Amino acid sequence: MPLNPRFQRWPGQVVWLVGASTGIGRATAELLHARGATVIVSARNAQAIETFAQQHPGSLALPLDATDREALGVAARQIVERFGRIDLAMYCAGYYKAMRATRFELSEMLRHQEVNYVGALNMLDAVLPTLLAQKAGHLSLVASVAGYRGLPNSLAYGPTKAALINLAQTLYLDLQPQGLGVSVVNPGFVETPLTSQNEFTMPALLTPAEAAQEIVAGWEAGRFEIHFPKRFTLWLKLLSHLGDTLYFKAVRRATGL
Repeated sequence: MPLNPRFQRWPGQVVWLVGASTGIGRATAELLHARGATVIVSARNAQAIETFAQQHPGSLALPLDATDREALGVAARQIVERFGRIDLAMYCAGYYKAMRATRFELSEMLRHQEVNYVGALNMLDAVLPTLLAQKAGHLSLVASVAGYRGLPNSLAYGPTKAALINLAQTLYLDLQPQGLGVSVVNPGFVETPLTSQNEFTMPALLTPAEAAQEIVAGWEAGRFEIHFPKRFTLWLKLLSHLGDTLYFKAVRRATGL
């Protein structure tokens, strides 16, 4: 049984993607445009999203920094004034730098928090009044399997993704009775500018286009958690349910760290 209202058709749907200049966000925007949705893309890289809008007629570019609360509010109002509604808002802006506690950097920890988590709160602040007034619409937060449980090199990144998972779960409990959909996207490794800095072999690596296909299929099926690729994420889910002693031993054995 689906936990969310299913997206059965995309033409006429107004979709706003925050963090859509590259990677998963851009690929999802491309796929939704191809399916007939009205796509609004936002990111700090104004040139990248303006190029997207030029290449995808009918779409709209609204450049902004996700850490700027006021900018998100202004953009949301522009969307509603122009299109009359917001049917789906997806937060896919992200920041990642590998870090271990032996090389702790507070500024980097806080940067992860501002982009990955506070940015999502800024989007919620901007769109929730509209969605609640509509009594319809969908919120989707891109987290990560790194949020399931602690992992080496994920000191700064992992906690922000864990926070997004918890946030999405709580949002669902509050908003589902109001007629709204909520989903959390937990990808494994996807070939993006963020993961390109990894110096280790990434198992079950997907392209952004493959990730976008999984995400859109999840929305169409009405899923709450959309995780992929299953051959990798199901293993991590199982691992996360181990007791602490077994979990720490298994992670050290798997990563060598």
